[in-house]
Amino acid sequence: MTWADTLRLAFRNLGQARVRTALTVGGVSIGIASLSGMVSLGVGLQDQLVDRFTKSGMFDSITVTAMPSGRAGGPGGRLGGRGRAAATPTPSPTPSPAPVKLDDDAIKKLSELPSVTAVYPMLRIGVQVKLGDYTEFTTASGVPLAAKEEGAFQSMAHGAFFASDTEDACMVSMDYAKRLADDAGTLVGKTLKLSYAVSAKNASAPAGEAVAPGLPALGGAGLQLRRVETPCTIVGIVERETGPALGGASIVTGLMLPLPKARAIYNVQVTNAQSLLRDQAEPRTYPSLSVKVDSTRHTQDVEEKIKAMGYSAFSLNDLLQGAKRAFILLDVVLGLIGSIALAVSLLMVVNTMIMSILERTREIGVMKAIGGSDTAIRKIFLIEASAIGFIGGVAGVALGWVLGRVINFGVNIYIERQGGTTGNLFSTPFWLVAGAIGFSILVSLVAGIFPARRAARLDPIHALRHD
Repeated sequence: MTWADTLRLAFRNLGQARVRTALTVGGVSIGIASLSGMVSLGVGLQDQLVDRFTKSGMFDSITVTAMPSGRAGGPGGRLGGRGRAAATPTPSPTPSPAPVKLDDDAIKKLSELPSVTAVYPMLRIGVQVKLGDYTEFTTASGVPLAAKEEGAFQSMAHGAFFASDTEDACMVSMDYAKRLADDAGTLVGKTLKLSYAVSAKNASAPAGEAVAPGLPALGGAGLQLRRVETPCTIVGIVERETGPALGGASIVTGLMLPLPKARAIYNVQVTNAQSLLRDQAEPRTYPSLSVKVDSTRHTQDVEEKIKAMGYSAFSLNDLLQGAKRAFILLDVVLGLIGSIALAVSLLMVVNTMIMSILERTREIGVMKAIGGSDTAIRKIFLIEASAIGFIGGVAGVALGWVLGRVINFGVNIYIERQGGTTGNLFSTPFWLVAGAIGFSILVSLVAGIFPARRAARLDPIHALRHD
């Protein structure tokens, strides 16, 4: 008996019992729909979480700080005890290596590392803000253009993100905007005046900024302060604020400036006596740097390389890997729950195949009497079981996808009414479709082994006598 004859006979047998075959296929499809739907939910939730975390810019960024210098000397640097100072020689203290600095040279070195896309300082500067009669001292942060469409900047309540890093523009948070005006949207396009102190030793203020005299001298020649005023036009209002970023230095503050402008102010601003006496020719160091990598896969490698250069570095990539492992466990649990319905459908496959054997006992006897082998008989029933599994798997995946779309639509309506962010809770990748259909065929084959072996072992003489 050829494979074509076997296939033709198997599908003819399924067609003769259409109702029973349809019910069995329906049971398998419900089981596969339950299984694929549960796994699809887990995959969708994982994609939503990982995608939002990735877009937040937290898991593909590394915060770099200067390594704290160790204490000079060791235990031998102190006297061993009273009366033993002369007897016990004091070893010479080992000098500690000079700590590396976070300056422009450090930014250049870190930018040359593989997989690094951007390096910028995380700056916060204190400025006085004036809008009409309103005056307030606040903290401004420098925001790079690379932060566009990341984290809190993915959606703006009013206006837009910086068009370039050279414009005299600024953004404000929604909370800060409400302090400036009752209607936050009306602030877009208005100009704030920012003022800060610089040393009189500066030959000139940064470009585009006006020097306003009037601050008193602190004593001694060259220690006089001057106030510098600079305008900035509000171009956007950030709707939501984020929690502290790595190291507690979030770039989302009440007032946000383009990073080059914030750096220009930071380099000349006087905030304490140390900055007042600082040599202006000396390069300014930064409190911390943010290193952006091209993919979360490279975060750990880049972090290790930065530490090898003598810097202190840390990231949240380990938390992301832990979340992925947790979702893998969730997918397994959801898959086990969905397999309960599939186990019930397998019993239906076994029942269908056994009933088919009882109805076709004489037919099996005739095939064996005219030379049909046990292998040929077994193939017929295994092909029937595989066909039921394939059709049920395809129908189950389609049913699970449709139910997922319906549930996702209803859930998104509820989330939108509650003021939340909608998303795709169910994700059906190609590997899930292929895996569900393949698993359905495999399980149906396993369920058909016992009936197929039973049919192949029938005695042809007893089979022909069967009514």
